[in-house]
Amino acid sequence: MRSFKNYYLIALSFVLLLGITGCDEVSDKRVIKLAHGLDVTHPVHKAMIFMNERLQEKSGGKMSLDIYPSQQLGSERECLELLQIGSLGMTKVSTGVLENFAPQLKVFGLPFLFRDAEHRFAVLEGDIGEELLNASVEQRLKGLTFYDAGSRSFYTKEPVKTPEDLKGLKLRVMESQTAINMVKNLGGSPTPIAWGELYTALQQGVVDGAENNLPSFYLSHHYEVCKYFLVDEHTALPDELLISTVIWNDLSEQEQKWVKEAAMESLEFEKKIWHEAEMEALAEIKKAGVQVIYPDKEPFRNRVKSMYEDFSENEDMKKLIEEIQAVKSN
Repeated sequence: MRSFKNYYLIALSFVLLLGITGCDEVSDKRVIKLAHGLDVTHPVHKAMIFMNERLQEKSGGKMSLDIYPSQQLGSERECLELLQIGSLGMTKVSTGVLENFAPQLKVFGLPFLFRDAEHRFAVLEGDIGEELLNASVEQRLKGLTFYDAGSRSFYTKEPVKTPEDLKGLKLRVMESQTAINMVKNLGGSPTPIAWGELYTALQQGVVDGAENNLPSFYLSHHYEVCKYFLVDEHTALPDELLISTVIWNDLSEQEQKWVKEAAMESLEFEKKIWHEAEMEALAEIKKAGVQVIYPDKEPFRNRVKSMYEDFSENEDMKKLIEEIQAVKSN
């Protein structure tokens, strides 16, 4: 993690150039700055717009969000660092990136952890999910809700149907040790690259493919470069909406209640439009000539079993995995 000096320089540059603070108070109105890396057409961004509307309604206009999409204020990692010092109020990151700040969240990177979508929602919206939302509080990052980010699959320039086909391929992964280990177990060569740099990296051959959910694959236009989408659904990493504890602790109990309720209502809205976005993305990439491949998942599961054995050496992680697997679907 970067030194405090680097945190300070990052924050200072943004404050000077953009004139932002994590939370502005204009007369009796409190405005929280929210930045993220997604396109404005993405379901999660639309959920944030919905959250802002609900927050304003609940607070009678006393609170609102000022939203900066498309990495306007930096990458996911940079936004997290700005939250830690209170120069930014809120952000959305993949739990794959957040595991560098809260080790418990590595559990989401375990391949084939959830039985199905119903099981996933039962975990995320239950006691385990609430506990994990608070896993990064000591790092000044408080989770408000998990957003549905579907399941992640590989997409490549050449057809892939089995783990053997991944051998030697340079595959973009997030800055997540769990994701790196997964790709290594499957025979690929993991290459961490920032999301905003990936299209160019694919074009220039820096990597041969990547892994993500359907809407992200479609909205990023990566289908223009990668014409094969392998529906192996190896992981289901949720997105997490976070608020800086520097900002959160400065809110009154009533303001905290408004923010939390608006966040939870935005989740229900996002779940509905996420499914629609998946269906649209699937139809559109097929129109664009992408070959969608549905493989036998068992060989992929077999290749990553050792990751569960590695996690079992940590008693806390072993217990968490067992608790997740014991949760009954809704």
